[in-house]
Amino acid sequence: MLKVRNLTSGYDRSQILFDMSFEVDAGEAICLMGRNGMGKTTTVRALMGLLPTWDGTIEFEGSRLDGLSAARVARQGLGLVPEGRQVFPNLTVHENLKVAAANRRGDPKPWTEDRVYELFPGLLERTDSYANLLSGGEQQMLAIGRALMTNPRLLILDEATEGLAPVIRDQIWDCIARLRGLGQSIVVIDKHIKRLLGVVDRFYVVEKGRTVWSGTAERVRAEENTVKQYLSV
Repeated sequence: MLKVRNLTSGYDRSQILFDMSFEVDAGEAICLMGRNGMGKTTTVRALMGLLPTWDGTIEFEGSRLDGLSAARVARQGLGLVPEGRQVFPNLTVHENLKVAAANRRGDPKPWTEDRVYELFPGLLERTDSYANLLSGGEQQMLAIGRALMTNPRLLILDEATEGLAPVIRDQIWDCIARLRGLGQSIVVIDKHIKRLLGVVDRFYVVEKGRTVWSGTAERVRAEENTVKQYLSV
């Protein structure tokens, strides 16, 4: 579905990604993990067309994404839950969801507000509340719901549990597991590996702008010490 090969990118003259490579199969959930500053969020921004591709390729469902604008990438079917949530603070929950709505032709069961409220019942009670009045957990649920309203073929969640209380983190991970069960293809950027072992299919370790290790949950368990060395500060 998604194939990233030897991706090179960065900011102005500062190169962050060096031959980044990974892939996501249809219906699969993967996790990009690594210490802070290793290039995970930069990878997401390059995928979404928010940063230029200096070299390498990004292929999605047989079409090249590298070189496309962010708007065209979104129309291809990539949905982003950005780091820091970035909901529209002066819009209500309903308006945040409505503004993102897109009905892609061929979707057998497109996402609607009602489906988002089924996934996050707490948002239904806040439908007329402005986003800046929501708790951090509610804002994160809204950010996920907003991304789903674009009916993405691939959903990317960048640090979706960062700064949240443990009980809210569990709700977000349960949501990811439910989406995976529905066949949603997912890329997760997260550091809570143990909790994700039962949620995602494959893990990639990112270090200094490239993937240096990859494996299934079983391999993570078998090579726990190796993975910990990559992730330790």
